Amino acid sequence: MSEQNQLASIIDMAAGRTKADLLITNCKIVDVFNQVLLDGPLAIGNGKVIGWGEGYEGKQTLDAKGGIVMPGLIDGHVHIESSSLTPPQFARCILPYGTTTIIADPHEIANVCGLAGIRYMLDATKKLPLNVKIMLPSCVPATPFEQAGAVLEAEDLETMIDDEGILGLGEVMDYPSVTNHADSMMKKLLMARKHNRVIDGHSPGLTGKDLTAYVIGGIMTDHECSTTNAMLDRLSMGQYILLREGSTCKDLLNLIPAITPANARRCVLCTDDREPADILATGHINKSLRLAVEAGLDPLLAVTLGTLNAAECFRLQGKGAIAPGYDADLLIVDNLTEFNPKHVFTLGQEIARDGQLLVQIEDYVSDAVLNTVRLAPLTEANFTLPLTSDKVRAIGVKPRSVVTFNLETPVVKDAQGNFDAKLNPGLNKLAVIERHHATGNMGLGVLADYGIKNGAIAISVAHDSHNLVVAGDNDADMLCAVKDVEQMGGGFSICQNGQILANLPLPVAGLMSNQSPQEVAKQLEVLINTARGALGLSDAFHPLMTLVFMTLPVIPELKLTSNGLFDVKAFRPVEVCV
Repeated sequence: MSEQNQLASIIDMAAGRTKADLLITNCKIVDVFNQVLLDGPLAIGNGKVIGWGEGYEGKQTLDAKGGIVMPGLIDGHVHIESSSLTPPQFARCILPYGTTTIIADPHEIANVCGLAGIRYMLDATKKLPLNVKIMLPSCVPATPFEQAGAVLEAEDLETMIDDEGILGLGEVMDYPSVTNHADSMMKKLLMARKHNRVIDGHSPGLTGKDLTAYVIGGIMTDHECSTTNAMLDRLSMGQYILLREGSTCKDLLNLIPAITPANARRCVLCTDDREPADILATGHINKSLRLAVEAGLDPLLAVTLGTLNAAECFRLQGKGAIAPGYDADLLIVDNLTEFNPKHVFTLGQEIARDGQLLVQIEDYVSDAVLNTVRLAPLTEANFTLPLTSDKVRAIGVKPRSVVTFNLETPVVKDAQGNFDAKLNPGLNKLAVIERHHATGNMGLGVLADYGIKNGAIAISVAHDSHNLVVAGDNDADMLCAVKDVEQMGGGFSICQNGQILANLPLPVAGLMSNQSPQEVAKQLEVLINTARGALGLSDAFHPLMTLVFMTLPVIPELKLTSNGLFDVKAFRPVEVCV
């Protein structure tokens, strides 16, 4: 059917001259423009919203049984890779909860596989019933102080900017390169501006004229606000604020009190990083709606944050509302407090009912993103950490946060003058091993308050360069866990007394599994329980996610990369020994 015939067809449906494809009866409809509920029925045709009210007929009907029809939910910023699921598996996980559109930043896989990783994410999402828009990663690597698997400059990114799946430039984490107008960053910002694309932000802790200088670079959003003051500062500068409710970083409830009728239209919901077990247990963006309403936000306003605001922020034409000609991305809920979807539609097709998918989603994996863990030969001797003083800079773990402490703590040396965790209660050894090009680079440091007793944990997921991280209290188990991750082609592994107690293979870029969300969630639960049980880690923090963020040198205070210890506040490398 030609475009003219398609338009004529929906005009006839809207005028009531022909039947709509589907008529949803016995329902109320969320009007995000007027912040009211409208009376149904609701007519849908050719994948579009046709109209509502009496006088419409449908070739098929669906009795909503008094339910409320809402626009499909939009996640304004998410890293699919952080779910440990491939894009098809991630779609299977979130669609039953009413999320029909996501803005995905693939900088995790881009740091491993470069442009090939971005192309994989595009190819893996093009045929999904989930609408996925990709932001081109702006920081590969995240800082000049890391060793990532790739380097992406403006010229590389521009080769992909016109792909229909590309929306804009991903979160600009290297804010010093913006405020100091580094040449490479300036070219990326100008490339995005030339193509009139959205630029995402990431500026935790930035204030005053530094923040002003950052925003004037054209950066339109920020998902890193954890206080109302930070949120209001950025709103006053014209940014959209993405209120984050992830598995590790939970800022939504801190920020809800700052939302007013005057600024609410500049607020968007996002998850950033959410684990499959969390999604399966509590939901996705619908969980954020539930929390916002429980915290006192008006339900219709909460829905607007999760739909229209995101669509307008990211220029998603035809998304985010129920209005004539808008895409029929919808969900039907029983009430506006729990937000449990009974039916979910994308482009007019019902794709989930009562929490169960109704459509087949094909898996997709490419050879270009396999076999990415490449290590130089390792022995226990590589983990030796010589001490030149009796005091070290230790990375302190902060419960339920990705922020760390920069601690100066006394240590006891072994007979050879080296660090031995077993001689230093409360301290573990931490290593970050370059895993992309087998360079043999390894950063060694001391981790405080993590609490491994008699064992080690190794992971190939480590923001943002995704080198291999291992923490433990003895070198033999650390090496054993690393070897297991290498053999799996990436993943999580726990070793004790030379035996692997639990693991999860992540063969896709060392970041993702193509197993089902339920299976991945089950294996992650075994890993967490093993870490807390056999290795004695505290319930106060997530044993895996704590390590995942231990290498991110753009979040204070002290981090470890494959090049060594990094003081984020001073933004420079530092020595372990004081």
